[in-house]
Amino acid sequence: MKENGGTREGMTGRPARNSPPGMTELLLVRHGESQGNVAATTAHQSGAHAINVPARDADVELSGAGREQSLALGRLLAGFPADRRAAVWSSPYLRARQTVELAIHTGGGQTQPLLDERLRDRELGILDMLTSAGVEARLPQEAERRRWLGKFYYRPPGGESWADVVLRLRTLLADLDRLHPGQRVLLVCHDAVILLFRYILEGLTERELLDIAASSAILNASVSRFVRPGGTGPWQLESFNMADHLMSEGVPVTEHAGDTNVHPR
Repeated sequence: MKENGGTREGMTGRPARNSPPGMTELLLVRHGESQGNVAATTAHQSGAHAINVPARDADVELSGAGREQSLALGRLLAGFPADRRAAVWSSPYLRARQTVELAIHTGGGQTQPLLDERLRDRELGILDMLTSAGVEARLPQEAERRRWLGKFYYRPPGGESWADVVLRLRTLLADLDRLHPGQRVLLVCHDAVILLFRYILEGLTERELLDIAASSAILNASVSRFVRPGGTGPWQLESFNMADHLMSEGVPVTEHAGDTNVHPR
């Protein structure tokens, strides 16, 4: 699946006019399939109220398929020209760290990934480990509030809204531009984070972002690519949610979508 991205004037994550050049290419990778992905999908399909995950979210490991996907990702990265190897940053969550470590080892690279908590998954607070059915049954007032506000602005008690995540990603982008001028940068993170990078870099509206979220599941170990020749000006989306490197090797392509009921009521 390939998609061309548009841009708008405004807060799109690009440097201000007359600022020094920054990154020229940004690769966004979702971590490989995790044990939590498998448990969540099983719980949703069975109508369970809770997701049976034996660890806190930050400590959930890759599944067997996730490890295969990470190795295939490493072989893709190994094909990059030596002079175009990327600086690598990762969410500190274990499933992301395992993805990048396996990929780098397989690709024969010596790069040490930089961990940054701003790339972590969205904090769910009181909703953590609950399915949609569980929220409806156990926290009906929160379920109603979530429907009313929509996914972008709904903040569960003790957690984050998508708008909150956007704020931390904007600061990260500024740091990446400052630290990696003229470079390709690869970020290993989470599905919601990748969608919110699209919101920032393309200058999407809330409606446009939620339309994408409702219709597109970010595949495990997929790659989305933005380019900005010269390190200034608007970002262009060259490809989105690509998993050709998995399919070409016969590695499982796994789709674990979140709640698609994302628009405000």
